[in-house]
Amino acid sequence: MKRITIIMLAGLLSLAIGTANAQQDAASMGELLRLIEQGQSRESREARQREAQFSQQRNQQQQFLNRARAERTRQENESSRLENLFKNNQTKIVAARAALDERLGALKELFGVLQTVAGDAQARFNGSLTNIHYPDRADFLVELGNKMAGANTLASIEDIERLWFELQREITESGTIVRFNHIVTLANGDQVELEIVRVGAFNLAFEDGYLIYESGSGNISELQRQPEQSRYTNSAGDMIDATDGGYVTFGIDVTRGGILALLVESPTVMDRIHQAGIVGYCIISLGIIGLMIAIWRWIGLSSDGRKVAAQLKRDTASTDNPLGRVLAAYESNRNADTETIELKLSEAALKEMPGLTKGLLFIKVISVVAPLMGLLGTVTGMIKTFQVITLYGAGDPKMMAGGISQALMTTVLGLVVAIPMVLIHTLVSGQSRKIINILQSQSAGLVAQHSERSS
Repeated sequence: MKRITIIMLAGLLSLAIGTANAQQDAASMGELLRLIEQGQSRESREARQREAQFSQQRNQQQQFLNRARAERTRQENESSRLENLFKNNQTKIVAARAALDERLGALKELFGVLQTVAGDAQARFNGSLTNIHYPDRADFLVELGNKMAGANTLASIEDIERLWFELQREITESGTIVRFNHIVTLANGDQVELEIVRVGAFNLAFEDGYLIYESGSGNISELQRQPEQSRYTNSAGDMIDATDGGYVTFGIDVTRGGILALLVESPTVMDRIHQAGIVGYCIISLGIIGLMIAIWRWIGLSSDGRKVAAQLKRDTASTDNPLGRVLAAYESNRNADTETIELKLSEAALKEMPGLTKGLLFIKVISVVAPLMGLLGTVTGMIKTFQVITLYGAGDPKMMAGGISQALMTTVLGLVVAIPMVLIHTLVSGQSRKIINILQSQSAGLVAQHSERSS
């Protein structure tokens, strides 16, 4: 009904528009009437055509609706059929799995063992040095592991034999030494082809030291820092130069490169000294200065001691040693009274005292100041540590490592400098006191001898 109403309104509207146009084009009333009649006839014909078209479309829409309903019914029936088929297949699958488990029996455990062994072997082979020569075995192990994990394909005898063969080959290669050429990344970043010796599954060596194998990328690179003991690096060169049938002493890393990799992380002596900072440099400077002064005084006092010992054996005084100069003072005042000679000898001995004790006080001061400076470095290092804790918390120990290293190393350096300085001061001062005691004893003997002669 709505469409009929719309069509009728459209016809009236077109009729009105046509009438308006006719009024404009008509020349007389009769012509106008004729035009109106023609317009009504045309509009009536068009309206009938529209009504017929609408009726035809309405019949088609009913047909479309009927076909859609029939399709829905068919699809519902198909859905029911597929659901029943799915249930039947589920039942068949459960029965098939039960039958498969029953038939497999003990073989199921065997496949589980094969999967476990293949996975363990794959992990071990990927990090092994023998993987350099046999890289294709990884694909086989991955394929075998996936086959056993799926449990839908049985492992063949060839697969089981090859797995055993790969395990046996790894054991055999662990006891062999192989020489080959390979691209090596040096410590400076250059890549060159070098002759390499693989010692079993443990180490790689070249003429300058040890190499490390990166299992992820398959690259071979030089260690950033070789072992400090030269006997290890020398043994690597001996291994390269060795011939078949000979024996070479070689240091093996039983952790398959783990200890060698830690060498890069472990600090050297110079690294530890640098960790001590400015306080550590000052302590070392004081120690060097004190050692130089101690060596200088040891040489001087040793020379004076030898000259004094030689003077004791001579009857004439020599001015090239402290005792000779004291005896020369006695010889020049031999005819004076006892008190004058005693004063002259005391004056001569006192003049020798600064030369004999020179530098000893500075050595003693260094032995006292060095541990105090170490304590100062400890305090400053702990202050840095507490500042890091205040800013970043105590969750990451690496953030606090700098302050703790400074705190410990300055204490160590202070003790390392102080202890030798105390021993050296004791030795040097002992030599000095020995010479001074000789001067005093000889002076007292001369005074007593002169007093006896005067009396």
